[in-house]
Amino acid sequence: MIGVLVHSTQEEIAREFFELFKTPWEFCKSGQRYDVLISTRDEWPHDQANLTLLFNAERISFDADNRIPVRACSEGTALSYGGRRFPIYGKAVTFPASRLALLDDERGQQSMAWMSDSGHPAVVRLGYDLYEEVRWLLSAGQPPANAGTPALELHIALLRELITRSGMPLVEIPPIPDGYNLIACLTHDIDHPVLRNHFMDHTMLGFLYRATVGSVMEVCRGRKGVGSLCKNWGAAAKLPLVYLGMARDPWRGFVRYLEMEEGLGSTYFVMPQREYAGRCADGPAPAKRASRYAVSDITSELKEIVSRGNEVALHGIDAWLDPDSARKEQQELTRALGDAGSGVRMHWLFLDGNSPALLEKAGFSYDASVGYNETVGYRAGTAQAYKPCGTATLLELPLQVMDTALFFPEFLNLSEADAEHLVWGLLDDVARFGGALTINWHDRSIAPERLWAGFYLKLLSELKKRGAWSPTAAQAVSWFRKRRSVTFGPVSWEEGQVSLSASASTDLESPGLRFRVHRPQAYNLIDEPPRNSSAAFVDLGFKTNLDKNITLTAFGSRNACCWVAQDGGLQPPLAQPVSAN
Repeated sequence: MIGVLVHSTQEEIAREFFELFKTPWEFCKSGQRYDVLISTRDEWPHDQANLTLLFNAERISFDADNRIPVRACSEGTALSYGGRRFPIYGKAVTFPASRLALLDDERGQQSMAWMSDSGHPAVVRLGYDLYEEVRWLLSAGQPPANAGTPALELHIALLRELITRSGMPLVEIPPIPDGYNLIACLTHDIDHPVLRNHFMDHTMLGFLYRATVGSVMEVCRGRKGVGSLCKNWGAAAKLPLVYLGMARDPWRGFVRYLEMEEGLGSTYFVMPQREYAGRCADGPAPAKRASRYAVSDITSELKEIVSRGNEVALHGIDAWLDPDSARKEQQELTRALGDAGSGVRMHWLFLDGNSPALLEKAGFSYDASVGYNETVGYRAGTAQAYKPCGTATLLELPLQVMDTALFFPEFLNLSEADAEHLVWGLLDDVARFGGALTINWHDRSIAPERLWAGFYLKLLSELKKRGAWSPTAAQAVSWFRKRRSVTFGPVSWEEGQVSLSASASTDLESPGLRFRVHRPQAYNLIDEPPRNSSAAFVDLGFKTNLDKNITLTAFGSRNACCWVAQDGGLQPPLAQPVSAN
């Protein structure tokens, strides 16, 4: 059990952190003995835990008592942890005399971690405030320069490593469904489903330019082939016939996604009204933000999408600003479809710090707007669904990958090969850390002039090859709620025997959960470099209840260690142990 000691202002964010790092914990109780004590306060109970972790961005009394040299860092410093850049957004201090090579300041090559020399019980001093970093990530979010770093997951990985390398096992419910290797949410923002509705506006003129002159330039640069050039020129030539109703509208084919995604779930975010650009925080939004279609224009296609088991949800305009606008926009979808999903993603990803609470007040169960327009990656430092600060029930399903961010000239402007390298790296992260890789492929992106269907099909193939579960956004959020509902019973460890129990909500439609048991990795943080040993674990799958005694038996070398779960011969282990590296 982990005991947590925080300032009163940090209780909410600490609770949310331990929903993301789903392991047994409680706020520290007087006289209670803990395996691990995590404190952000200057004063803390001595000898109350086998391992004490002191997180603080200031010089504290412990530093003075132990004569630890402390040096203040400028805000926005970056560390190196496990071969990855690890940004720290708030205040921080380093310890120039530290012998613990775990967190090194990139600028000064000084450690942000220090370990006491007094032996047992062990005390590790870390020079930043864990919960203030988590608060920053889940509210302000990361700047685009750090988009590729799953910073919140690195905080969790660091805690996990400190615990297991201090000679203790660790149990948790990882954010990966039982029976799958990762979650991938396919989503589509329906912005321009009818080209015929655009006449002599910026969208139509942009289409003509990119389909003709722009296509020639792309071929000359080696970014597209002659086949793409012919398709785009053909679409441009047929444009007059489209307006006359004598040729098929090339953009009104987004239900083609149903064929491409056969057997997979997806969510379509639909705008509620035409010819309204909405508001910014300080006035009207740019006119080009307005849509040129009404829900009634595509009702038949939307009903077909829903009938295939997919989800239609709101692509909000002013919903982020006030609950009344949110309710009215949702009613437009309900009026057209009879029913609409309980989620929302804001058009152009408009959002501010008050938006989650306003959307919750309007009745939405999830939002999917936290992401980047200009790049791809982890704005919140995680791919897990999380509860934004100030909300009670609404969950945020963050967005990691958007087609326009990958390929638009004003954004990343990547070739398909470079986009594959980047997105496949994010898939690696989600397979390792868990969460859901949420992908947004716009309605017109598989049509002329974009023609990004080839890359999308390759991505879908990669997801299937990697064993991804591809639910709708609402289904994914439901699974994360199931994981959050888990309560732990007593967990004990004695001479290799682990007794464990847990229970979850009776959501039988969602995939099951995993109970993961990490073995102790070492007994001395200083003498055993963290990158040299394998972090093996055992997974036990369960739906709603788990109550087991298992024996973990180590064999093999330190660098190729494997663990076997044994439960008295009643049944074989439910999962093979795998490496966390």
